[in-house]
Amino acid sequence: MSIPSYSAFRPHPWHGIPAGKNPPEFLNAFIEITPFDGVKYEIDKASGYLKVDRPQLSSALPPALYGFVPKTYCGDRVGRLSKAARAGDGDPLDIVVFSERAIQRSEVIVPARVIGGLRMVDRGEADDKIIAVLENDPFWAEVKDLSGLPAFLLNRLKHYFLTYKLAIGGSSTSDSAPNPVTIESIYGRDEAFKVVLASLEDYGSSVPKPGP
Repeated sequence: MSIPSYSAFRPHPWHGIPAGKNPPEFLNAFIEITPFDGVKYEIDKASGYLKVDRPQLSSALPPALYGFVPKTYCGDRVGRLSKAARAGDGDPLDIVVFSERAIQRSEVIVPARVIGGLRMVDRGEADDKIIAVLENDPFWAEVKDLSGLPAFLLNRLKHYFLTYKLAIGGSSTSDSAPNPVTIESIYGRDEAFKVVLASLEDYGSSVPKPGP
């Protein structure tokens, strides 16, 4: 058995890990938050380490593994897929992954198979959430499209993402304005593939090459 080539240094999770073995269907998800986290973590774009963003503002916890797809970027191409957004949000593409067995660690690479997504708009910017299942998980083997996901799991996702930026009093974290987050549409696998491909193209054209 041959040993694959490797780096002597830890690669940056956003820029140094492949997007997946066969995008847009099979992707790598770099996990930032698990369903057991009462604190929202996110990648520090400069260093590649996780940083604390904020405590979860309500009693609701993420209903699935939550992270991003490496080497993706939500720019103009992703923004144009939305009728309501003026642009992408300038972040890597978000992804949630369902697993039958509990995965309690973040900062892990989870091989995932895409089945659909939520077209979300946050303050006028496209903030899509790709929905996927754990690759090679027999529990999800027959789920090929979002239509195969149990309705209550989809409803949990919708509820979480429509409320995760609301304080207990109902206001947003930044001001007392109405909820800045909306779900424009819910889409299946084919549309999710378009979003993934657009984010890969946005990354290639918008993200500068690494310095020396």
